[in-house]
Amino acid sequence: MSGLKLFHTTNSGVTEVTPRLAAVEADVQDLVEAHMEAMLGVTFLASEYVIDCVDGGRIDSLGLDENGAPVIVEYKRGTDAGVINQGLFYMAWLMSHKSDFRSLVRDRLGVTAASQILWSAPRLICVAGDFTRYDVHAVREHRRSIDLVRYRYFGSDHFSLETVASVIGHTGKAKRARRSAPGLPVRQQGGAMAELAAAVDEVLVGLGAGITRVQRKQYRAYQRLRNFACLIPPQQTKVLVYLKADPTAVDLVPGFTRDVAGLGHHGTGDLEVQLRTERDLERAQDLFRLSYVSA
Repeated sequence: MSGLKLFHTTNSGVTEVTPRLAAVEADVQDLVEAHMEAMLGVTFLASEYVIDCVDGGRIDSLGLDENGAPVIVEYKRGTDAGVINQGLFYMAWLMSHKSDFRSLVRDRLGVTAASQILWSAPRLICVAGDFTRYDVHAVREHRRSIDLVRYRYFGSDHFSLETVASVIGHTGKAKRARRSAPGLPVRQQGGAMAELAAAVDEVLVGLGAGITRVQRKQYRAYQRLRNFACLIPPQQTKVLVYLKADPTAVDLVPGFTRDVAGLGHHGTGDLEVQLRTERDLERAQDLFRLSYVSA
């Protein structure tokens, strides 16, 4: 069971809001699918997607995350030991039927999105009432990116999602890159700005448990369930980081922070942070934490 406690506060005291599970699994699925981008950082593509294979089956939800990675979402009302294996079965089908998924993305989001799918980082998100310690151990033994997410209803107006475990998959290419320079793409090695970028990477990963990196050509994303930061390959004189923090809630400093909402840039996030020195990195850490908490 979740250790989260929620209280309703009044002038006379506090009252605990009792958590509960959904009446039926479909209630959770319908709610998440209707708000998938806000809740998971995933663009919804299809519900109850029928797969074409001997054993058959229906994928609960299909989507595309902020970095262009394919996402399978499976739901269970309570605790179900089979949800991970079921999801991995569907993922194996997906990776052997890329053209079907590419066609779905093209039909829903257009040709450009379909041409930029990040096949190296497919994700499985399992949303359930709870998970066992065996589930948490099992995801660490797989080579795929898997998120175990516990849900709860609180009263009639509140719904929570809590990440229980998050593991990023590893490809052979990613392993070779890590042997060359842990935490940094090979092309970022050398120079003062590369050293600063490595320090930024260390700070972002150290913000909390369950943080995963997703490497794209133009940026590296740092995510919990959703991206909270994107690190751009270092330029000659600065390192750029884009955060999910609200620019209107931050005191913007020219040359350090900038509101880029509505402006085109690589990665995700509306707050641009420009780093040129270790001192800038120290100044930016509160902003990093703010973005991490909001993801």
